[in-house]
Amino acid sequence: MLERFRQAKEAEIDTLRILAARGELPGPFAGLRPPFIEALRARNPLAVIAEYKRASPSRGDINLGLEPEQAAEAYAQAGAGAISVLTEEAHFKGKMAFLERMAGPGLPLLRKDFILHPLQLDQTAASPASAVLIIVRMLDEAMLRILLFRCQELGLTPVTEVFDETDLRRARAAGAPVIQVNNRDLDTLNVDLTLSHRLAAFKHQDEFWISASGITRREELETLLGLGFDAALIGSFLMRESDPGTGLAYLLRGGTANA
Repeated sequence: MLERFRQAKEAEIDTLRILAARGELPGPFAGLRPPFIEALRARNPLAVIAEYKRASPSRGDINLGLEPEQAAEAYAQAGAGAISVLTEEAHFKGKMAFLERMAGPGLPLLRKDFILHPLQLDQTAASPASAVLIIVRMLDEAMLRILLFRCQELGLTPVTEVFDETDLRRARAAGAPVIQVNNRDLDTLNVDLTLSHRLAAFKHQDEFWISASGITRREELETLLGLGFDAALIGSFLMRESDPGTGLAYLLRGGTANA
């Protein structure tokens, strides 16, 4: 699955190389970037990163009629601490333009995509995004370090995603400040929250940890808090609602739903 995603980004990276060679890459975003970690800490003990995801390989089209601006406003009003924005086009029907369109309410934005080259970070820095997803398993050690360092130079928070203990060791060795545990198995696309339960035993006190995928009940959020997680990223559960803000408010006050 990750190799499919890698191949889908090749043309985009080639285009960025051409633009960079011509000196035509847009410059850094001139506005303020809301601090990602601080905004989530302010929402403790139930900090949620609410996701705008129009489609996925596991679910197909999800909510194509929901405009980015509508989702951003709904999530802000419902109490989200930050918004995750899918920008990958081939498999998730996202667009870079969604970041600018969702910046209005003032929540920190996480660009969620498959980042393989530093020029993608320069592209991200030209948007209002405060953070960017870095998937450990898609990178060798050298590129992982390069990307994390480039994030620091650009003022972006790298959210470093892991799927097992080996990924976690590599993320730490590269100096990742934020760890995101993805509960979705990459081979089967099934979700199992026991992964977060297992990896939580390795959390360091000074690290900021996020659990992602498969969270549908307030009780699960509270359990993750008890395990030491600082936030949860929730996507498909919310996007299945015609008004995802209603879904978020329902979950935060104790609702439940099928995964």
